Amino acid sequence: MSLEFLSVLLATAGVLFFFAGAMGLLRFPDVYSRLHALTKADNLGLGLIVAAGILQLPSPAQWLKLILIWLMVMLSGAVTCHLVARRARRIDSHLDKTFESDLQQKEPGP
Repeated sequence: MSLEFLSVLLATAGVLFFFAGAMGLLRFPDVYSRLHALTKADNLGLGLIVAAGILQLPSPAQWLKLILIWLMVMLSGAVTCHLVARRARRIDSHLDKTFESDLQQKEPGP
């Protein structure tokens, strides 16, 4: 009984992190903030869901498959995020103006 409860708890936490990443994608002002929110939350969310799945699977071979899937998704997510950010920089996609002003205030002047 406690193993099922822990699995449900982990899967629910994973879904909540996916939801938080989706909200970050919709709510943050610039492409860089959106990418950061989406990749971090989705990687953690998928990791929690994989952990919940591992608790339910009987054999280590199946655990290994889930872990390999998670690692491949993390790798492809990082590469995709890098490519999108690089493209945004090439087309001169600026940061949100309030964020830029915050950065200028924190940087020491000459």
